[in-house]
Amino acid sequence: MIIKDKDKKKEMIFEETILTKEGYEKLKNELEYLKNDSRQEIAERIKVAISFGDLSENSEYEDAKREQSYLEGKIAELEKKLLHVKIIEEEHDTNKVKIGSRVKIQNIETSEDIIFTIVGSMEFDPDNLKISNVSPVGRAILDKKVGTTVKVKLPFGTTQYKIVEILQ
Repeated sequence: MIIKDKDKKKEMIFEETILTKEGYEKLKNELEYLKNDSRQEIAERIKVAISFGDLSENSEYEDAKREQSYLEGKIAELEKKLLHVKIIEEEHDTNKVKIGSRVKIQNIETSEDIIFTIVGSMEFDPDNLKISNVSPVGRAILDKKVGTTVKVKLPFGTTQYKIVEILQ
């Protein structure tokens, strides 16, 4: 979803960030850590590097300044995303697949069952079985009912999955 802000002279377009409540809290905590702890650590590194003298040939100082610049960019990015966040309610609707749903699907060719949670793209975490709503599988099964079979175009070809169950 795109949000348009017409209060400014130029029209600005912001991409809405979709998060679960858990994902929102995690992002908020990361931002606080970066703003407080990481900023302080880098400031200390810069202070130590300055004490070495001549800044024109001081690699420690240059490295710390580069890291500071990266950190400030990351902070600005997270603040922007949190400004335009939509927290999805984890309804336990077992009729249709929604963002926040825990879903069991079956690969039609291999009969292999896979269980994962559909999340917004910011929370994508395949190691913890969280797939994005904009991934090929996520897009294919979103708003579908149990029993539905979908074709999914993947990098290695097309695969069919059947939605077996929407778990609580």
